[in-house]
Amino acid sequence: MAKRVYNGMPATELDVQWRKSSRSGALGNCVEVARLDSGAIAVRNSRFPDGPALIYTPAEIAAFVQGAKDGEFDDLVS
Repeated sequence: MAKRVYNGMPATELDVQWRKSSRSGALGNCVEVARLDSGAIAVRNSRFPDGPALIYTPAEIAAFVQGAKDGEFDDLVS
């Protein structure tokens, strides 16, 4: 039986290859992402790799990435 994947599950329970942006700072202030076998995308805080993983559909990630490219979130950074 396949392991149940759910939003907020411990990231360590996912058998995935995590990766982070090459733009990530040396202090570890970044997020890491991993593609799941189902096609969903897991996201975790790199400073707390044992913490929860947020699980998103490919469509949700695509919408976020497009919004970031379009500058929709520029007001969130100083």
